[in-house]
Amino acid sequence: MKTTLSIGKREQGAVLIISLIILVILTILGMSAMQSTSLEERMAGNMRDRDIAFQAAEAGLRDGEAYLQSVTLPTFDGTNGLYQPDNSLWTTVDWTGTGVRAYSGTIDQVAVQPTYYLEELPNAVTPGSSLVIGFTPPEAPVNYRVTAHGVGVSNTSVAILQSTFRR
Repeated sequence: MKTTLSIGKREQGAVLIISLIILVILTILGMSAMQSTSLEERMAGNMRDRDIAFQAAEAGLRDGEAYLQSVTLPTFDGTNGLYQPDNSLWTTVDWTGTGVRAYSGTIDQVAVQPTYYLEELPNAVTPGSSLVIGFTPPEAPVNYRVTAHGVGVSNTSVAILQSTFRR
């Protein structure tokens, strides 16, 4: 004896359609998450590159300040990275040329080693001038400006820093 169950309605395939819609929604969510992750990855890489450029410029500053601490300094005549203050220097300096001083060490992970130049600034107080009659002040210290240029892992991230050094 054979028994058959009879179903009042035939299946319409609604489960298939609903599962396909859910699959499309999950795919869109996955693609959105991947785009967000890749953007965050690029931002983190750029931040790292900027930090390396900043640290390279900082090393250039320290190298320039160490140079200024030497016993005798040559004349600041516009050669070998030693300048008198000049406003046009900002627009004409070539950071890869011979008009700048090269960093004395080697830094890994940078595209270009740091460079810097030094400027001998004019004295704010002239030696021998005083408001007190009969008082001769000691020799006025000389101020120097160190400007350093650092590059990160890629040539697109650049940091330029300055410090003032009194000797």
